[in-house]
Amino acid sequence: MNPSTALATVLVDELVRCGVRHAVLCPGSRNAPLSFALHAAEQTGRLTLHVRIDERSAAFLALGLALRSGLPVPVVCTSGTAAANLHPAVLEAHHAGIPLLAVTADRPLELVGTGANQTVAQTGLFGAAVRATPSLATPLHEPWDCGWLAHWRSTVDRAVAAARGALGGGPGPVHLNVPLREPLVPRSDEPLVPRSDPADPALPDRSAALRGRPGGVAWTAVPSASPVRVEVELDLGRPTLVVAGHGAPPAPPGLPLVAEPTAADWSGALAAGPWLLGSPALERLRPEQVLVLGRPTLHRSVQRLLADPAVAVTVRTDRPEWTDVAGTAVAVGTALRCVGSPDPEWLRQWWQADERAAAAVSATVRDHPFGTGLVVARRLVAALPAGALLLVGSSNPIRDVSLAARPRRGLTVLANRGVAGIDGTIATATGAALAHSGPGYALVGDLTFLHDANGLLAGPDEARPDLTVVVANDDGGGIFGLLEQGAPAYADAFERVFGTPHGTDLAALCAAHHVPHVRVPVQELAEVLVPARGLRVVEVRTERTGLRALHHRIRTAVAMAVAPVDR
Repeated sequence: MNPSTALATVLVDELVRCGVRHAVLCPGSRNAPLSFALHAAEQTGRLTLHVRIDERSAAFLALGLALRSGLPVPVVCTSGTAAANLHPAVLEAHHAGIPLLAVTADRPLELVGTGANQTVAQTGLFGAAVRATPSLATPLHEPWDCGWLAHWRSTVDRAVAAARGALGGGPGPVHLNVPLREPLVPRSDEPLVPRSDPADPALPDRSAALRGRPGGVAWTAVPSASPVRVEVELDLGRPTLVVAGHGAPPAPPGLPLVAEPTAADWSGALAAGPWLLGSPALERLRPEQVLVLGRPTLHRSVQRLLADPAVAVTVRTDRPEWTDVAGTAVAVGTALRCVGSPDPEWLRQWWQADERAAAAVSATVRDHPFGTGLVVARRLVAALPAGALLLVGSSNPIRDVSLAARPRRGLTVLANRGVAGIDGTIATATGAALAHSGPGYALVGDLTFLHDANGLLAGPDEARPDLTVVVANDDGGGIFGLLEQGAPAYADAFERVFGTPHGTDLAALCAAHHVPHVRVPVQELAEVLVPARGLRVVEVRTERTGLRALHHRIRTAVAMAVAPVDR
């Protein structure tokens, strides 16, 4: 067996022994040994292989699989710019704590810097965005001893352990660089799957190491990480509000909770929490302290509260990086010790204010004459079947869900909030849906959809998810109209450099990818959501003109609705 075939066979075998169940592969020449080995592993039922032609979308597909399953998922590609195209997904995995394995084939070390084709310095390519950067080595020729095989297996074990967070720092991406020497294809008579027969002539004295340890045990046993317990005290006798962001753990029960849709306890959150925090009518209900869970990033009203020096901020996190943008946190720990009891009257006033504010939001959104992302988000979340997955795109969609949809049980809500980019969202949703046991849905804007149109690409032999992609199409960047650059003073420049209308025919684009497409008015959205079988696109035309004024009307309606509470 030539060295590159042996390395690839052992690498894939050890990934499976370490618990890898899905792998994503991009075609290439330098990574051919890995391609053969992955294909053979799927043929014997050891893992599920997904093949994609675009490395950026492939990396986000792997990220989506890892995001939903919680298991490490490798994305395997060839050398050069192919490896560089994994970088956006690696950054997202780094900041979101997702166990992504970037497995990049490479030229042998002696070719780097010589002008050899498709050769770049790949070691360190992802900088500080990865938990570890192990690199394998290939012997120059046969024969080799069992030391090589043990080295390969233990290196893979280190990579998987680092991705799982077992070596500290929490889960995250790992870059496993794999220099491979020619020949890059096996001999026609070579088995690509390790055989159990020690007498196999293709695996003479090295058979035991090539096969790995009996019973499917990984070569190096690595225990699961146990985070250091640092307990902080929280006095609930003081007026306390909980803010839960992306990835937040469960909150202490009974407290008013402003939660983003991807927080664990979103279903029990205040329905109009972000609007309430921005209302001057609630100044008397302003908390003395705020407990921050997860990573809140969506709402400026939340950030202004956390930046208030008169509010004591306590952060509970098990990540080495926690949310404290304004530098106001007074305590940070991995566990809470709650003492005291909240004031029932203060809590009652919060629940009453939320009920009135939620009614005001509902009435204002319902009475708006045009379809908007807020209406789409509200109707979509309400109509999804129990057990559904909802992956929400960045920019306006995730904010629309947070601002307009009624929090509810029975949904798994995911999003790429590590870096909050629009890259790779369709591919991420596809991966998450493939790892989900129920129907999958995604809510994205038109620019997000177009940015990852390659996420629709899949060959005839690839698994198809049960995924309905709902595109709120307002022909451009609606979120910018809500920011400072959307003010009337900048109207002359706005449409070209921020609004960026494109006029793309989404139905034609979907037809080119052989993906079913339907366009419906927002009033008929619920009717086309169930059943959700196969991959399809539902387009809802929306308006972004007047969105700034609508948000202003909602804020005004909320202030009027809750004003009596402040008297």
